Amino acid sequence: MAGAGNLGHGRESRADRPALPLRRRLADVTTDLAQRYGAPSPWRRRTGLGLAVVVAVVGLGWLAWAAWFHSTPSVESELVGFNVESDHATSATVHVDLSDDLADSEDATCRLRAYAEDHTMVGELAFTPVDGVNEVVVRTERGATTVEGVGCTAPGQDRPR
Repeated sequence: MAGAGNLGHGRESRADRPALPLRRRLADVTTDLAQRYGAPSPWRRRTGLGLAVVVAVVGLGWLAWAAWFHSTPSVESELVGFNVESDHATSATVHVDLSDDLADSEDATCRLRAYAEDHTMVGELAFTPVDGVNEVVVRTERGATTVEGVGCTAPGQDRPR
């Protein structure tokens, strides 16, 4: 039978057990990491900060260069209009801007595609442009309904514009 102070879990009561170590109060526990683990060395912090600044400057420099490089192409084109002349020919007007750093206009190539009503490509033309307006004729295997200006490329500019 359990008596006063006895929890009934054994022969000893709580009063007879040795005292547990006192628990710390939450206010006594330190939250200062430097006090707990030691302060980091100052050169380590400066080195890390300097390295982060160098990486950020290099990254931003590359981003600025990439934005400038891709926003100033050597050659740009715009399909102004087209006219279906016959079942085997479609004329197109293309405006081309060649940059001054392009050594020779023969280095640039422009491409047009003609499509039929069923969206099948029926003609394609690659031509060497001149700076300004270019009037060209796309030969087609059957009647075209539309012409697509794919764009122009130059050495170092693989993406048509």
